[in-house]
Amino acid sequence: MSDSRPTVDTITVADAPLVWREVGFDVDDHGRCQIGTVMLQLLPGKFPRGMAGWSVRGLSTGDIDGLPTESSEAPPRDPAPPHPNGVVAIDHVVAFTADRMRTVAALEAAGLEVRRLRDEPTPAGGGYQAFFRLGEVILEVIEQKASSPQARLWGLSFTVESLEPATALLGDRLSEPRDAVQPGRRIATLRRSAGVGVPIAFMTPGPGAA
Repeated sequence: MSDSRPTVDTITVADAPLVWREVGFDVDDHGRCQIGTVMLQLLPGKFPRGMAGWSVRGLSTGDIDGLPTESSEAPPRDPAPPHPNGVVAIDHVVAFTADRMRTVAALEAAGLEVRRLRDEPTPAGGGYQAFFRLGEVILEVIEQKASSPQARLWGLSFTVESLEPATALLGDRLSEPRDAVQPGRRIATLRRSAGVGVPIAFMTPGPGAA
């Protein structure tokens, strides 16, 4: 029996492919960059810089509380090899919303299942969170009262087997590695000086990861 649970096919990012190549991602001549089983499509100039939308297997096309979503019938991909910066997969996609429970209700109505609610601020001072699983990707919804009324896709966190390749490649464009919220994991964030139009973090898998 095939697995019909929703999985992410493609994430569209309005940003320059050259900038992503310069921070260690393999991007082809069409602006495509496969990370794990997910394809990033880089489209400079078509939208305001940032995350413009995504396509998901097992969900209907539509606007899910502000998240531009397209349905995908594409078959799942085999995982891509590691990138020069050490990235092997997308760990989680971050979305902001002014009303966490409203966005949770919209996502559940669309066919996703909330896995966990976190009723305390993030270490960085963000609001309450909700977590959804879409294949290898986690969707993290963070409540931000100063955010736009509707939900919006905001940032990406990538899994790396080690932070050493990213540290060696990026130098001072990468923050100092530190302990992540999840026990046993380490995290470093890409600084704005790197020129990428999407907030990015790199995270180690942690103990017991497959």
